Amino acid sequence: MLCNVAGTLYAIEDVCTHDGGELDQGELDGCRIMCPRHGAYFDVTTGAALTLPAIVPVETFPVRVEGDDVYVEA
Repeated sequence: MLCNVAGTLYAIEDVCTHDGGELDQGELDGCRIMCPRHGAYFDVTTGAALTLPAIVPVETFPVRVEGDDVYVEA
C-alpha cells in the first residue's frame, strides 16, 4: 500500500499484523493508519505498531520516485 505523508510516499504491507485486516480500508491521519477492524494504529513511515491490539510492526518497503514513475522494492 502506498501512503502520501506530506508529499513523501511510503509503502507498507496492506495487512494488519493483529488479525489480517486490510489497512487500505482504514483512515490515514498524518503518518498513522488505523486498521478498520479493531482500531490498531501503525506508523506508515516506519511500520511500527502504535496501539493495541497490534504489537507486531507491518513490513515497509523502500520507495523511489523518478519523474512520474513510482518504484517500490519488494
